[in-house]
Amino acid sequence: MNTDIIGLVIIYALTILLAIPLGKYIAAVFSGTTKRSDIVFNPLDKLFYKLGGIDPRKEMNWKQHLTALLVINLFWFVLAMLVLTNMGRLPLNPDGNPSMTGDLAFNTAISFITNTNLQHYSGETGVSYLGQLTLMLWQFISAGCGIAIAAVVFIAMKERTTKALGNFYFLFVRSCTRVLFPLAVLMAVLLAFNGVPMTFDGKATQISLQGDTMQVSRGPVAAFVAIKQLGTNGGGFFGPNSAHPLENPNYFTNMIETIAILLIPIALIFTLGHILQRRKLAWTIFGVMSLGFFLLMVPTVMNESGGNPAIAKLGIAQPHGSMEGKEVRFGAAASAYWAISTTVTSNGSVNAMHDSLLPLSGMNALLAMMVNAFFGGVGVGFLNFYVFMILAVFISGLMVGRTPEFLGKKIEAKEMKIAMVIALLHPFLILVSAALASYLFAHNPTVYAGWLNNPGYHGFSEMLYEFTSASANNGSGFEGLGDNTPFWNISCGIVMLLARFLPIIGPVAIAGILANKKYIPESAGTLKTDTATFGLMVFAVIAIVAALSFFPALALGPIAEHFSMH
Repeated sequence: MNTDIIGLVIIYALTILLAIPLGKYIAAVFSGTTKRSDIVFNPLDKLFYKLGGIDPRKEMNWKQHLTALLVINLFWFVLAMLVLTNMGRLPLNPDGNPSMTGDLAFNTAISFITNTNLQHYSGETGVSYLGQLTLMLWQFISAGCGIAIAAVVFIAMKERTTKALGNFYFLFVRSCTRVLFPLAVLMAVLLAFNGVPMTFDGKATQISLQGDTMQVSRGPVAAFVAIKQLGTNGGGFFGPNSAHPLENPNYFTNMIETIAILLIPIALIFTLGHILQRRKLAWTIFGVMSLGFFLLMVPTVMNESGGNPAIAKLGIAQPHGSMEGKEVRFGAAASAYWAISTTVTSNGSVNAMHDSLLPLSGMNALLAMMVNAFFGGVGVGFLNFYVFMILAVFISGLMVGRTPEFLGKKIEAKEMKIAMVIALLHPFLILVSAALASYLFAHNPTVYAGWLNNPGYHGFSEMLYEFTSASANNGSGFEGLGDNTPFWNISCGIVMLLARFLPIIGPVAIAGILANKKYIPESAGTLKTDTATFGLMVFAVIAIVAALSFFPALALGPIAEHFSMH
């Protein structure tokens, strides 16, 4: 086993070892039993409640939770628009970066409140320090919303018959102050001590190795990078994201940032097990998600580590693998591992250019976002998986001739209709949007000539990737696409909005409806949902409903490009 693979094994092992106790801690945060940390965080929580006029003890039903979520996100969207369109006139702008245009601000504001962080700008030149700090705040807020809404579903799954599902503001504030903030501070300190800037000074003058004088952008980078990774946000302080040496200086910082991508999404699975007191169910869910992750990650690592076949035909040795678009300080294997980690979640940060991945590696990154149910974003990743669990329970019940039941509640027509709409929404948004973009480009190639730097199959993949990333609330991109145009800014903004909030509304509605139903005690005829058999059934439903929906589009893009290389 070479050193690159050993490094990946260590990264994955550390992720699991940290996620298990973190999951237990998050369960205690939701239940209000974190006695030791209460001394530090209770005064901070009470300050937020007082400023917001909130009574954290007031119980909410599922509709009130969703109303609170949507209203506060609307407020944050308006505030973000005001800041981004007026940065040139506001303070904390030592480099004199300009304000954003209306369509770019629209895209960026939506991107950050939806936990997508799709960036049609380069951070060091396109945003002031005030703009960066505002966007960093949204990275806490959007992640906190995702964790809080997952907690609502956990509570609904736990209760036997109830309409009371906790208080959204209580869950949201505690997610931010007791989970995201402490982890982000710890990670930011580690990054700062390893060369990531943390300053409000403007550009620094540097002399390059060849003697040229350069102006190097910097800023409060360490704090920004910490929450972008932990909250599965992914938006970079600099244009190249974590491929930039000031965002990710060395292999140690790369390990920290890679672990942070999957840490909270995996921890929340174990949180579910503690809240429901069903540890076996949590391990079943973890097993299914891990199977999907490995089926995407292992071939990608092998593919990128093996080199580019087109270069191999020229007789050129590639002992370090396919290194186009990758950083030497990380290598091909660690870059491939990151590429799948960042796409199975809604993180979207990159430490290599995905546009330079080999065709089948790019396909795996696309497929990870298309499935959008293996770990996923903080909180909402489980919500996507929850929909597939409902579908699997219903189909399994039909197969064996029993009334479908999930955790003591009957699955009926209303829940199935909601689940199917949410399951089909994702492919609908991606495929319809990609078809529209392809049609416009094909019929007006001179008008839209700036869109694509690559013709043919890869150009189609670039457009498909952009809408897939927007719909998966991921934010990474095949950056050969010229995306800072009114069409891409507005269309991707609309897709991000629909793909963020409808898949939250659906699962919360299902969980709330089920929580209000009469509890049916388990019997000998009850379908067990914490077994390997049920886990494989869920995986099959994901493969059939999600993955196969995209095969024709993948055949036109990365698969066709792969065969064209051979």
